[in-house]
Amino acid sequence: MHWASDLGAADLSRELAEELGTSAVLSRFSRLLVDPNRSGSSPTLFRMRCDGAEVALNRGLTDAKRRDRLERLYEPFHEAVAGEMRRTPRRLVFSIHSFTPEYEGELRAVQIGVLFDRAAEAAATLQQGLEASLGMPVAQNEPWSGLNGLMYSAQTHADAYDAIALELEVRQDLLVQKSFRDRLRPVLAARLRELVA
Repeated sequence: MHWASDLGAADLSRELAEELGTSAVLSRFSRLLVDPNRSGSSPTLFRMRCDGAEVALNRGLTDAKRRDRLERLYEPFHEAVAGEMRRTPRRLVFSIHSFTPEYEGELRAVQIGVLFDRAAEAAATLQQGLEASLGMPVAQNEPWSGLNGLMYSAQTHADAYDAIALELEVRQDLLVQKSFRDRLRPVLAARLRELVA
């Protein structure tokens, strides 16, 4: 399942940051507690159901518990990202996620997706570059769309510094394989360097 955490995403984030010599900010909590990639007003900030099942740890969630999670988890995550942006202003905020091969009973054909909201040109450049270098199809705004507010974190912090916001989605069964990450990482690093050159 992908609800508790995005399998493989932390590994690729750390490896890519090392390859690029840049920082990475990772949430160190499950999105089932509070989702850092949702706005404060989102109905899925605190998720009550996943794949038709109740999220037991959110049963009877009080306003006080919501505030506590926001103060202890959500706000420090966003403060950490904002701090990195202030420390070394970036031209690109790049978010890494993974997704399940099957979702709500349907198999997904997508293996890699590049999500965007306002950065359509940069997304197309990255998508085409990855596709050519990896020799495999790369989709735009799949399996989710950045146009639907689903890259809130990256877009919000990019907007504050007039930067580009992009998000990478990789199917979990691929991303958990170190051999695949070792193939993806140098290609991804080279394409990201080109975007900010």
